[in-house]
Amino acid sequence: MILLDTHALIWFWHARPPLGRVARETIERAWDSANVAASAITFWEAGMLQEKGRVDLPADLSAWRASLLREGLVEIPVDGAIAVRAGSLRDIHGDPADRVILATALEGHRLVTADDRLLAWPGDIARLDARE
Repeated sequence: MILLDTHALIWFWHARPPLGRVARETIERAWDSANVAASAITFWEAGMLQEKGRVDLPADLSAWRASLLREGLVEIPVDGAIAVRAGSLRDIHGDPADRVILATALEGHRLVTADDRLLAWPGDIARLDARE
C-alpha cells in the first residue's frame, strides 16, 4: 500500500507540481487497484494548514475527504498501536502529524513524502520522494 504524506495527497489532488512524474505515476497505478492510503491525521493536518492559509483546499474539508474516499483513497485510522509507536519513535522531530504518519508507514506501507526529515530517517521503511 502507498501511504501519502499530507502534502503528497494535496499535490496529487491538485494535479500539479511539485509532485514529480515518478511519484504521480506510482500513485496513479496504485490508485487504480485501491492501494493508496492516507492516515486519518492527514485530514486534521490539512485542516490546520488550510486555517493558516498555507494550502488551497475546498472550504468544506469533510466533503473533500468524503470525495477522496469515494474515489478510492483508503483512510487508515490512528489506533492505539500507531499512537504508541508514534510516541516512541527515535531520531525524528516532534511534529505530531509526521510522527503518526511515519508510525503508520511502519505497518508495511511505502511512504510518499517530500519531507527531507522523513526521507532521511534512519529506520527501515520503503519511501519515495514525492518530488521525483
